[in-house]
Amino acid sequence: MHPTGDIIDIPLTQQERELLGRGLQEWSGPASCADGLAVAMGFDSLEDFFAQSRRVQAALAGGEPLSPTDWLRTLLATEIVFVSDVLGSGTDWSSATGFTDEYRIQVLRAVQRKILATTAGAPQRWLGAIHPRTTQ
Repeated sequence: MHPTGDIIDIPLTQQERELLGRGLQEWSGPASCADGLAVAMGFDSLEDFFAQSRRVQAALAGGEPLSPTDWLRTLLATEIVFVSDVLGSGTDWSSATGFTDEYRIQVLRAVQRKILATTAGAPQRWLGAIHPRTTQ
């Protein structure tokens, strides 16, 4: 069993995996995460966030499957760091990563669709029950 539950393979492109990996990496650079935000994103603490981020980055780079929890926390962390000027890289994303916002938002939307469709119905402890868009 995986540290955060059963694993699932989501067929992401290299660019999509790169976006998620870079989203996690940004928290060690221009963006600054606090303990409360790490917990709100589903981690036990800021220390746990960085430990899990390293593990997930390696899995993303290797094309490995992840647990629904890993997929959803990684997506959330990437969404925040990409968009928020208050908490994340925000408007500095392009200069920090070398990728335009226009291109990356298209990639992010594709990732959102794939992850949410594949993990629909997965119980998530930090969300209280089931994540949104589980059933129609």
